[in-house]
Amino acid sequence: MNGAIRAKEVRVVAPDGEQIGVKKLNEALWLAEQLDLDLVEVAPNAKPPVCRLMDYGRYKYEQSVKEREARKKQTRTQIKELRMRVRIGEHDFDITRRKAQEFLEDYDKVKVTIRFRGRERERPEFGRELMERLASELSGYGEVEQTPKIEGGSMTMVLAPVRRPKTPEKTDE
Repeated sequence: MNGAIRAKEVRVVAPDGEQIGVKKLNEALWLAEQLDLDLVEVAPNAKPPVCRLMDYGRYKYEQSVKEREARKKQTRTQIKELRMRVRIGEHDFDITRRKAQEFLEDYDKVKVTIRFRGRERERPEFGRELMERLASELSGYGEVEQTPKIEGGSMTMVLAPVRRPKTPEKTDE
């Protein structure tokens, strides 16, 4: 115990969660020492304060294991960028669409950028049509998170993956 408990009496809880009762602080410390456990204050604002008998080192270890497991199950979303030009060929558009689809299937966000050069800057609606076409073709895999907007000489749009529940794998019987 680190001496943080200032009350003369504390409510003691056993390691299994069962209430032992209100004891004098010295009695509770003696009990913890006899059981080779730590007396940990869990509710300091209660009247009287609540203390639990536990192996604090083991508790901290179990907490770190749980946190590690939770981190393993987390997925970090990355932003992948794809670039196109306004006057893109059909085949090149298909390749870009296919790459965007792969990224979305891997649950990565996709930032699509169209660069305008020269006279192309005068007709941004062509770029917007291209973005809308891409978004509609990828509607089953991703949704538009950020609508197309012009920044300088380029137009950007962000697609976010659609979260689908994982389907159980089929087994041959």
